[in-house]
Amino acid sequence: MSKRLDLIRHWLFDELSLPKTSVELASSDASFRRYFRIETPEGRRIVMDAPPQHEDIRPFESIARQLATHGVHVPHVYASCAERGLMLLEDLGNTPYLARLSTESAEILYRDALATLLHIQSCPADELPRYGQGLLMREMHLFDEWFLQRQLGLHLTDDDRALLQDVYTQLAARAVAQPQAFVHRDFHSRNLMVTNDRSPGVIDFQDAVSGPITYDLVSLLRDSYIEWPEQRVQQWARDFHGLLITHGTQPPGWDQFWTDFNWISAQRHLKVAGIFARLNLRDGKSDYLKDIPLTLRNMHHAMRPYPEFSQFLIWLDERLADTDFVS
Repeated sequence: MSKRLDLIRHWLFDELSLPKTSVELASSDASFRRYFRIETPEGRRIVMDAPPQHEDIRPFESIARQLATHGVHVPHVYASCAERGLMLLEDLGNTPYLARLSTESAEILYRDALATLLHIQSCPADELPRYGQGLLMREMHLFDEWFLQRQLGLHLTDDDRALLQDVYTQLAARAVAQPQAFVHRDFHSRNLMVTNDRSPGVIDFQDAVSGPITYDLVSLLRDSYIEWPEQRVQQWARDFHGLLITHGTQPPGWDQFWTDFNWISAQRHLKVAGIFARLNLRDGKSDYLKDIPLTLRNMHHAMRPYPEFSQFLIWLDERLADTDFVS
C-alpha cells in the first residue's frame, strides 16, 4: 500500500509535474484495482492504480477510446503508464446509479442507460475477445466450484455434476446462437455514474467482449444489487427490443429475444454467485455474500418458465434449504 502510494505520488508530482496535493482513496472494486481522487488546477481527477502483476490497463485505454468515438460517456484518459499500472482519468463523480435508483427515478435513469447501451452496441466488436462456449462454461463452473463446494461445503456426486453440466451446456449453446454485439460485461448500477453532462458515465469496461446481444441488458435489468418487479423488467426489455428495431438492428422476434434474455440471465447469475463466493473466500471481501440471495432469485426468475431447468431448480432448492442463501 505505502509503496504503491509513493509510486503514485512520484508519477503525478515528479513525472507529470502536477501541483502537489493529497491523494485520497476514492474506491476499490472486485478486482485488484483501486481508485484515488486528487485536485488539479483543471479540477478533480481520478488515479487508477492497477498493479501490473495483476492487471493490464491497456485494454481499458483502448476500449475507452473506442467507446468515446461512438458517443459513450467514458472517463477521458489524460495520462497512463502501463508498465506501472497507473492512469490519470476524468472524474465522473461519486454517484452511481445504485445511489439514485428508486421507484420514481428508475424510468428516466433506465431510459438514459438503454440509450447508452445502443451506443455501446454500435461499436465494432470484431477485434474483441469472443464470449464463446469455452469462456461461458468456465464462468458457470465458478458456481459449483466456489459457491456450492467451497462456500457451502457441499459434496457433489457424479449425478449432480452431470445435471450441472447439462444445464451449463444448454445455456452456453443458446448464448453463442444469439446475435453477437459489443458487450461491456458489467453494465449494472454500480458501473453507471450519474453525471451532470451526458449521463450516465460508464466505467469498468476493460473486460469487454464480443458476445450475446442480450447480455448487457440482463446486467442492467436483472442487477444483483437492486431488484425490480418482473413485469417492469419485461417492459424495459421490450423497450430496448423496440429501440433496436427503430435504429436499424434486426433482433430476433420478441418471444425469442425474451427467451434469450432469460437464458443469458441464468448463465450470468450462476457465474455471479460463484464470483461473490470467490471474493469472500479468496479475497476477503465478505460484503458480497449479502448479494447472493438476490442473485439466486434472479436466476430463478430466469429459469422458472422453462421445463428444461425444472429438475435443476428442484435440486438446487433442496441443497440450499438449510443454508443462508435461500433464494
